[in-house]
Amino acid sequence: MKAIRPLLLMLFVLTALALVVAGCTSPTTPAAPAAEEAAAPAEKMIKIGFISDLTGPLAIYGAMAQRGFLAGMEYAAGAPGDENGVYDIDGMSVQVLVRDDQGSAETTATLARELIEVDGVDILVGTVSSGSTASLQEIAKENDVVLIVAPAAANDITGANFDDHTFRTSRENYQDFINLCQYLTTEYSTFVQIAPDYSFGYGGAQSARDACTYFGGEFVADDIFAPLDTTEFTPYMEQILDSGADAWIVTWAGGGFIPMFQASQELGVLDSMGLGASFFDNNTMPAVFGPLIGKTSGILYHYTLPDNEINDWLVEKIKADYDTPPDLFDADGMNAALLAVEALKATGGDASAAALIPAMEGMAFDGPKGKIQIRPEDHVAIQDMYIVKLLNLDDPEFKYYELISTNRPEPPCLLPEEMQDRCGDLPVGSLSGE
Repeated sequence: MKAIRPLLLMLFVLTALALVVAGCTSPTTPAAPAAEEAAAPAEKMIKIGFISDLTGPLAIYGAMAQRGFLAGMEYAAGAPGDENGVYDIDGMSVQVLVRDDQGSAETTATLARELIEVDGVDILVGTVSSGSTASLQEIAKENDVVLIVAPAAANDITGANFDDHTFRTSRENYQDFINLCQYLTTEYSTFVQIAPDYSFGYGGAQSARDACTYFGGEFVADDIFAPLDTTEFTPYMEQILDSGADAWIVTWAGGGFIPMFQASQELGVLDSMGLGASFFDNNTMPAVFGPLIGKTSGILYHYTLPDNEINDWLVEKIKADYDTPPDLFDADGMNAALLAVEALKATGGDASAAALIPAMEGMAFDGPKGKIQIRPEDHVAIQDMYIVKLLNLDDPEFKYYELISTNRPEPPCLLPEEMQDRCGDLPVGSLSGE
């Protein structure tokens, strides 16, 4: 027994030393975590659902908005997205999911719900048709998701249909016609107008009548509305001729421009009356405005007009990727991407509507058209618009115009009566506020 005691004593001493050493372990050297605690939580992917008409009747415009939007995301990230459309922006992973609504409001609604409910998108962007955009507004509001509108232009989007979840980077009808009517009323005194029989056309007609009257013009006939799918414009051109107006004003979008102007040429409308129609996309211009070389009108964007580094970047990017310069709505698409990114930066990556809405109201950022200001009262995007002279229609790079002036139209606040307290000091309902 005596021989065992030294061994027990040694074991006791070694055990005590081990306990002392364990007790003196540095607090900056933590023990290994349990398996379920070892992995850091995965970073949330921010998802943007981009919806546009890519194969339907307005696909020519939808494709411009799409390529501009993706260019804007690349500009913000400093690199293209990966094979899944994911961009790394200031430590945020932002995925863009592109969907084609084929110009159908029903399809737009279905895609929007799928993007929110199945794909889990945080922000919606779209679309070309103003009618389809109204569906997007309802769905975004119901699901507490922010919507950025590009390139739809109807006044109602930030007017009668306004809700606080909807923002726009596209211009609205009023901005087109404030820009155009300031010029038209220096050339002509009396007007008649034709527009398509849906929300974009109604907004255009209202805006043109108010703006041209505000600047001193007079409308001498009722506004003429024709179905958007009209191909036979002879009866409408006869009404325009019979009005006796100095000039006729057009609000239109899509392929109807070509048969409309063919009918106007055949009946001599272009020979006997002035024309008030903003210039539009590069490829359609020669088919419509061929007889009007030397005329002056408005345009919302042409790649040769802005003078800034972002526009220079966009021009080089679109030329490199698509072998053509940017067109009418590329800037709208890029601005939508830049607004989304700037808002996410401002919220530190919080993509909830509760965080984004106050960040976006009043936000200003630089884009290919220069400074864009999101008006806090009604979420209208204040931006540059242009008056240009048409020099030619055969330049291989579509260098058609000479810049006459750059304007920043401030449209009236068109919110519904129950929301007009938001309008503040802005004129309400019309340019005169009456």
